[in-house]
Amino acid sequence: MIKVIKKDGTREEFNVQKVVVAVNKSAYRALVTFTEEELDFICNFVTEKVEQMRKKEVTISDMHNVVEGALEQTNPLVAKSYRDYRNYKQDFVQMLDEVYKKSQSIMYIGDKENSNTDSALVSTKRSLIFNELNKELYQKFFMTTEEIQACRDGYIYIHDMSARRDTMNCCLFNVQEVLKGGFEMGNLWYNEPKTLDVAFDVIGDIVLSAASQQYGGFTVPNIELILEPYAEKSYEARIERYEGLGLSRERAEEEALKDVKREFEQGFQGLEYKFNSVSSSRGDYPFITMTAGTGTGRFAKMATISMLDVRRRGQGKEGHKKPVLFPKLVFLYDKNLHGPGCELEDVFEAGIRCSRQTMYPDWLSLTGEGYIASMYKKYGKIISPMGCRAFLSPWYKEGGMKPADEKDEPIFVGRFNIGAVSLHLPMIYAKSKQEGKDFHEVLDYYLNLIRELHIRTYEYLGEMKASTNPLAYCEGGFLGGHLGIHDKIKPILKSATASFGITALNELQQLYNHKSLAEDGEFALETLRYINEQVEKFKKEDGNLYAIYGTPAENLCGLQVKQFRKKYGVIENVSDREYVSNSFHCHVTEDITPIEKQDLEGRFWELCNGGKIQYVKYPINYNKEAVKTLVRRAMDKGFYEGVNLSLAYCDDCGHEELEMDVCPVCGSKNLTKIDRMNGYLSYSRVKGDTRLNDAKMAEIAERKSM
Repeated sequence: MIKVIKKDGTREEFNVQKVVVAVNKSAYRALVTFTEEELDFICNFVTEKVEQMRKKEVTISDMHNVVEGALEQTNPLVAKSYRDYRNYKQDFVQMLDEVYKKSQSIMYIGDKENSNTDSALVSTKRSLIFNELNKELYQKFFMTTEEIQACRDGYIYIHDMSARRDTMNCCLFNVQEVLKGGFEMGNLWYNEPKTLDVAFDVIGDIVLSAASQQYGGFTVPNIELILEPYAEKSYEARIERYEGLGLSRERAEEEALKDVKREFEQGFQGLEYKFNSVSSSRGDYPFITMTAGTGTGRFAKMATISMLDVRRRGQGKEGHKKPVLFPKLVFLYDKNLHGPGCELEDVFEAGIRCSRQTMYPDWLSLTGEGYIASMYKKYGKIISPMGCRAFLSPWYKEGGMKPADEKDEPIFVGRFNIGAVSLHLPMIYAKSKQEGKDFHEVLDYYLNLIRELHIRTYEYLGEMKASTNPLAYCEGGFLGGHLGIHDKIKPILKSATASFGITALNELQQLYNHKSLAEDGEFALETLRYINEQVEKFKKEDGNLYAIYGTPAENLCGLQVKQFRKKYGVIENVSDREYVSNSFHCHVTEDITPIEKQDLEGRFWELCNGGKIQYVKYPINYNKEAVKTLVRRAMDKGFYEGVNLSLAYCDDCGHEELEMDVCPVCGSKNLTKIDRMNGYLSYSRVKGDTRLNDAKMAEIAERKSM
């Protein structure tokens, strides 16, 4: 009887069934299932090789070599999985040591990688520590050596490593479909609401529950149209009640209308409380966005205006009110509805009043130029942004990636993204020059790395069960999301996008010819066009909905500078600051007008259809006409436009003004300051501290045009 000497020196009788268990585990990690014939081959191969050794005792390392030999002849991919797992004990010691060090830092210092997380809270610390472990597991068991090297060097950046093994990214959640007819959540049955106030409560529960099962932005599109029928039900019920009390029909209608308006205001106020105080199971405040503006019915209009007015008035005790951060508000602008003298001009005016005081809503053009407007003008379909800037590619009801015929229509609501991986273009260019290679050749290598990551992500997530996110996959939140809890979600992923991100286009141009995007920009444009061509080829060959994304570099803006300096040193206007430029934006220090900035960045607009936003800084104090003029100009150009001010509030006396660091009224430094992080707002100061990282704070301090 042959015995196997284990790593700890103990001995066990050779049992080929243990080999079967081990190789099946490796096959599972590689998303492979062995046939009975393949398993028989492996067992026979291993048994023969062990017997040929003519030893009574065989070391475990020799056994590993034999099993690897069998797997190489059966499936090289599984052989690699087996090889990578062999020394997992030593790897895990090192991995857990790194996690422990990071956990100590989180416990006693905090973390500022994501400004939406309050790392002072116990629940957030717990989540952040788990994220560190999950990130290490992702690198160990999902990524190849080449991908790990590219990430560590800084040529690519895989966003949200801590969550990519578990779930999907940002989405346009179909709340309306979930509500219709009732639904199950947490083993409880929710009946469809019969009144507006109940609808607000239930929507809040749905959003918090579903948003905690993903990462990235969670958008509720056209919230006013979702709420409209419930407002109608409340209105009719109130009229019946008032008439029962003896009021005339006319008086009953008047009182019922007041009640519905009050319900709207209280409902939106309740959502603001809930979304800014109740953290999700992930330990952060979910990035929730609500879009509105196109509803023409009286209750749809009332919903939109109420939402805007509640945000504008702010939350807090009397005399100390300030705007909240969530949900992010997006105004859906249709020139034929919101233009001068049009049916919804009053809704537009309410939006402007809100933007000039709180920065939100951001503005999405449905009738200007470009891709987003073209979908609206041709099909009447709105592509709301997912989170701060991500947009979906078209997916047609019958034809999928391409329309089946002239009657086929795209679907956007209920779809999502499975993750983003960003290119660090200045580093890729520097590498090509250092190695004497063609820039496009080096760029192609990293584009293909990202492509392979996305392909494996589609395959990996497709094996997940619908029970992992019941509201999305079983109750209709996602397109095709009426699966059984034990069904795999693979069919739903066919309409999901995957993003190729781009950062630091300004620094790429500087590296190329020592000119900024404001001075030139042609090489950056050429590069972005090339990336679009390559990604379009990938889409056709792989059958996946890839998209190009202007990356909102938060923590990344500082990390990429450090990575560049380590490889290529400090280069003027490339790596001599603490941050790189966000996406395709002009450098924040450019002394250009808002109109110049809109025009300069407009060159890149249609080359980043998977994610983009344009914003300008207003060097004036709450100037309504200036805001209105620039918003309308941006809408004509087809932009997704943000108003950028630097809001500051004194927490001692309640005074508010733009960009103050010391209250001029009471002399206090106890301020709350809200700045635009990238495409979204965050606290640059709250209770004496900031939730932003040092690199982003350095960028904010130097802003002129942004």
